[in-house]
Amino acid sequence: MAKLRILLVCGSGASSGFMAANMRKAAAAAGLDATIQARSESEVDNYIDDIDVIMVGPHLAYIVDDFTEDYADYNVKVILMKPEYYSRLDGTLAIAHLKEEMGL
Repeated sequence: MAKLRILLVCGSGASSGFMAANMRKAAAAAGLDATIQARSESEVDNYIDDIDVIMVGPHLAYIVDDFTEDYADYNVKVILMKPEYYSRLDGTLAIAHLKEEMGL
């Protein structure tokens, strides 16, 4: 499998930055070849050509349908992160959820 390119999205990019760092460690431990970046929701258009997955913070659940529709032509999977791991910045559970959603 090719490297999985993941973009984490939250309001300002701050909390997702910590989550991205924790997910990078967890992905490496799980043997998942991935690049994981964090950006604010307003920056997604700048990265859409270079990503495979958008993981959205649970506090932004209202944008998931819009992202799914807006980026349908880009073959990008949109995943809503779960509050149980996002609130604890648990990268291991986030990677497990990602793998489940992606069928890995």
